[in-house]
Amino acid sequence: MSAAHPPPAGRPDPAPSSRRRRHDPDRRDRIVATCLDVLAEHGVAGTSHRRVAAAADVPLGSMTYHFDGMDDLLGAAFGRFAEEAAAAFERRMTAARDLDEARAAVVALITEDVFATRRDLVLTHELYTLAAREPAFRTLTNAWMRRSRRALERHFDPTTTRLVDAFVEGITIHRALDTEPADDADVREAVARLTAGAA
Repeated sequence: MSAAHPPPAGRPDPAPSSRRRRHDPDRRDRIVATCLDVLAEHGVAGTSHRRVAAAADVPLGSMTYHFDGMDDLLGAAFGRFAEEAAAAFERRMTAARDLDEARAAVVALITEDVFATRRDLVLTHELYTLAAREPAFRTLTNAWMRRSRRALERHFDPTTTRLVDAFVEGITIHRALDTEPADDADVREAVARLTAGAA
Protein backbone atom coordinates (compact mmCIF):
# COMPACT_ATOMS: atom_id res chain seq x y z
CA MET A 1 0.00 0.00 0.00
CA SER A 2 1.56 3.31 -1.04
CA ALA A 3 1.86 6.44 1.06
CA ALA A 4 -0.78 8.02 -1.21
CA HIS A 5 -3.29 5.36 -0.12
CA PRO A 6 -3.18 5.06 3.69
CA PRO A 7 -4.93 2.13 5.35
CA PRO A 8 -8.62 2.59 6.13
CA ALA A 9 -9.50 4.06 9.52
CA GLY A 10 -9.36 1.45 12.25
CA ARG A 11 -6.86 -0.74 10.35
CA PRO A 12 -3.32 0.25 11.37
CA ASP A 13 -0.48 -0.36 8.96
CA PRO A 14 1.21 -3.61 10.07
CA ALA A 15 4.47 -2.83 8.33
CA PRO A 16 6.32 -1.13 11.27
CA SER A 17 5.55 -4.03 13.63
CA SER A 18 6.62 -6.54 10.99
CA ARG A 19 9.83 -4.69 10.37
CA ARG A 20 10.63 -4.68 14.09
CA ARG A 21 10.10 -8.41 14.31
CA ARG A 22 12.30 -9.13 11.29
CA HIS A 23 15.15 -6.84 12.36
CA ASP A 24 15.66 -7.75 16.03
CA PRO A 25 19.14 -9.34 16.22
CA ASP A 26 19.30 -9.07 20.00
CA ARG A 27 16.01 -10.86 20.59
CA ARG A 28 17.53 -14.13 21.83
CA ASP A 29 19.77 -12.32 24.32
CA ARG A 30 16.83 -10.25 25.50
CA ILE A 31 14.75 -13.38 26.04
CA VAL A 32 17.55 -14.97 28.08
CA ALA A 33 17.98 -11.86 30.22
CA THR A 34 14.23 -11.57 30.74
CA CYS A 35 14.03 -15.25 31.65
CA LEU A 36 16.38 -14.58 34.58
CA ASP A 37 14.10 -11.79 35.78
CA VAL A 38 11.08 -14.09 35.53
CA LEU A 39 12.94 -16.86 37.36
CA ALA A 40 13.87 -14.46 40.14
CA GLU A 41 10.24 -13.41 40.54
CA HIS A 42 8.37 -16.66 39.94
CA GLY A 43 10.92 -19.46 40.35
CA VAL A 44 11.50 -22.37 37.99
CA ALA A 45 8.03 -23.78 38.66
CA GLY A 46 6.37 -20.50 37.70
CA THR A 47 8.43 -19.82 34.58
CA SER A 48 6.92 -20.65 31.20
CA HIS A 49 7.46 -19.74 27.57
CA ARG A 50 4.31 -17.67 27.64
CA ARG A 51 5.32 -15.72 30.76
CA VAL A 52 8.84 -15.02 29.47
CA ALA A 53 7.55 -14.00 26.03
CA ALA A 54 5.12 -11.54 27.60
CA ALA A 55 7.81 -10.06 29.86
CA ALA A 56 10.28 -9.76 26.96
CA ASP A 57 7.58 -8.29 24.69
CA VAL A 58 8.18 -10.84 21.92
CA PRO A 59 5.77 -13.13 20.06
CA LEU A 60 5.24 -16.50 21.69
CA GLY A 61 6.53 -18.14 18.53
CA SER A 62 9.96 -16.61 19.17
CA MET A 63 10.39 -18.95 22.11
CA THR A 64 10.18 -22.11 20.05
CA TYR A 65 12.19 -20.49 17.26
CA HIS A 66 15.16 -19.75 19.53
CA PHE A 67 14.91 -22.55 22.11
CA ASP A 68 14.20 -26.28 21.97
CA GLY A 69 11.87 -26.37 24.94
CA MET A 70 12.02 -25.07 28.50
CA ASP A 71 15.19 -26.98 29.45
CA ASP A 72 17.03 -25.26 26.62
CA LEU A 73 15.78 -21.85 27.75
CA LEU A 74 16.58 -22.54 31.41
CA GLY A 75 20.01 -23.82 30.44
CA ALA A 76 20.76 -20.63 28.50
CA ALA A 77 19.50 -18.41 31.32
CA PHE A 78 21.22 -20.19 34.18
CA GLY A 79 24.31 -20.64 32.02
CA ARG A 80 24.53 -16.88 31.62
CA PHE A 81 23.99 -16.34 35.34
CA ALA A 82 26.71 -18.86 36.27
CA GLU A 83 29.13 -17.42 33.71
CA GLU A 84 28.67 -13.89 35.05
CA ALA A 85 29.07 -15.06 38.64
CA ALA A 86 32.21 -17.08 37.88
CA ALA A 87 33.70 -14.21 35.91
CA ALA A 88 33.11 -11.82 38.81
CA PHE A 89 34.78 -14.29 41.15
CA GLU A 90 37.80 -14.56 38.86
CA ARG A 91 38.12 -10.78 38.46
CA ARG A 92 38.12 -10.22 42.21
CA MET A 93 40.65 -12.93 42.97
CA THR A 94 42.92 -12.02 40.07
CA ALA A 95 43.04 -8.38 41.17
CA ALA A 96 44.10 -9.30 44.73
CA ARG A 97 47.84 -8.80 45.19
CA ASP A 98 48.37 -10.41 48.59
CA LEU A 99 46.63 -12.47 51.26
CA ASP A 100 44.85 -9.54 52.88
CA GLU A 101 43.49 -8.39 49.55
CA ALA A 102 42.44 -11.96 48.75
CA ARG A 103 40.46 -12.09 52.00
CA ALA A 104 38.86 -8.74 51.20
CA ALA A 105 38.02 -10.03 47.72
CA VAL A 106 36.17 -13.05 49.13
CA VAL A 107 34.19 -10.77 51.45
CA ALA A 108 33.37 -8.42 48.59
CA LEU A 109 32.22 -11.30 46.42
CA ILE A 110 29.68 -12.30 49.06
CA THR A 111 28.56 -8.86 50.18
CA GLU A 112 28.87 -6.78 47.00
CA ASP A 113 29.01 -8.94 43.90
CA VAL A 114 27.64 -12.39 43.30
CA PHE A 115 25.36 -12.78 46.29
CA ALA A 116 24.71 -9.20 47.30
CA THR A 117 21.14 -8.86 46.03
CA ARG A 118 17.98 -10.77 46.83
CA ARG A 119 17.59 -11.45 43.11
CA ASP A 120 20.99 -13.15 42.86
CA LEU A 121 20.41 -15.16 46.02
CA VAL A 122 17.08 -16.40 44.70
CA LEU A 123 18.55 -17.27 41.31
CA THR A 124 21.44 -19.12 42.93
CA HIS A 125 19.12 -21.30 44.96
CA GLU A 126 16.71 -21.86 42.12
CA LEU A 127 19.69 -23.17 40.15
CA TYR A 128 20.90 -25.33 43.04
CA THR A 129 17.45 -26.86 43.48
CA LEU A 130 17.18 -27.60 39.77
CA ALA A 131 20.70 -29.05 39.71
CA ALA A 132 19.84 -31.39 42.59
CA ARG A 133 17.19 -32.97 40.36
CA GLU A 134 18.61 -32.63 36.85
CA PRO A 135 22.12 -33.91 35.94
CA ALA A 136 22.49 -31.43 33.06
CA PHE A 137 22.19 -28.50 35.45
CA ARG A 138 24.48 -30.22 37.95
CA THR A 139 27.16 -30.16 35.25
CA LEU A 140 26.64 -26.42 34.97
CA THR A 141 26.96 -25.82 38.73
CA ASN A 142 30.02 -28.09 38.97
CA ALA A 143 31.76 -26.11 36.22
CA TRP A 144 30.94 -22.89 38.10
CA MET A 145 32.37 -24.28 41.35
CA ARG A 146 35.53 -25.53 39.63
CA ARG A 147 36.21 -22.05 38.26
CA SER A 148 35.63 -20.54 41.69
CA ARG A 149 38.04 -22.95 43.34
CA ARG A 150 40.72 -22.29 40.74
CA ALA A 151 40.35 -18.58 41.40
CA LEU A 152 40.70 -19.12 45.16
CA GLU A 153 43.76 -21.31 44.66
CA ARG A 154 45.64 -18.29 43.37
CA HIS A 155 45.95 -17.25 47.03
CA PHE A 156 45.04 -20.17 49.29
CA ASP A 157 46.29 -23.70 49.75
CA PRO A 158 43.98 -26.58 48.66
CA THR A 159 42.55 -27.21 52.14
CA THR A 160 41.83 -23.54 52.79
CA THR A 161 40.34 -23.24 49.32
CA ARG A 162 37.87 -26.05 50.02
CA LEU A 163 36.90 -24.50 53.36
CA VAL A 164 36.39 -21.04 51.89
CA ASP A 165 34.48 -22.43 48.94
CA ALA A 166 32.17 -24.37 51.26
CA PHE A 167 31.66 -21.26 53.40
CA VAL A 168 30.73 -19.17 50.37
CA GLU A 169 28.13 -21.77 49.39
CA GLY A 170 26.78 -22.07 52.92
CA ILE A 171 26.58 -18.38 53.73
CA THR A 172 24.43 -17.82 50.66
CA ILE A 173 21.83 -20.12 52.19
CA HIS A 174 21.86 -18.15 55.44
CA ARG A 175 21.69 -14.80 53.66
CA ALA A 176 18.86 -16.02 51.43
CA LEU A 177 16.73 -17.39 54.28
CA ASP A 178 17.58 -15.16 57.24
CA THR A 179 14.72 -12.86 58.26
CA GLU A 180 17.15 -10.38 59.85
CA PRO A 181 19.40 -8.00 57.90
CA ALA A 182 22.72 -9.59 56.96
CA ASP A 183 25.75 -8.46 58.97
CA ASP A 184 28.79 -8.05 56.72
CA ALA A 185 31.03 -8.01 59.78
CA ASP A 186 30.20 -11.69 60.34
CA VAL A 187 31.37 -12.48 56.82
CA ARG A 188 34.67 -10.66 57.35
CA GLU A 189 35.26 -12.45 60.65
CA ALA A 190 34.47 -15.85 59.19
CA VAL A 191 36.79 -15.36 56.21
CA ALA A 192 39.59 -14.18 58.53
CA ARG A 193 39.25 -17.27 60.73
CA LEU A 194 39.01 -19.70 57.84
CA THR A 195 42.13 -18.27 56.17
CA ALA A 196 44.20 -17.75 59.32
CA GLY A 197 46.22 -20.86 58.60
CA ALA A 198 47.06 -19.60 55.11
CA ALA A 199 49.07 -16.68 56.46
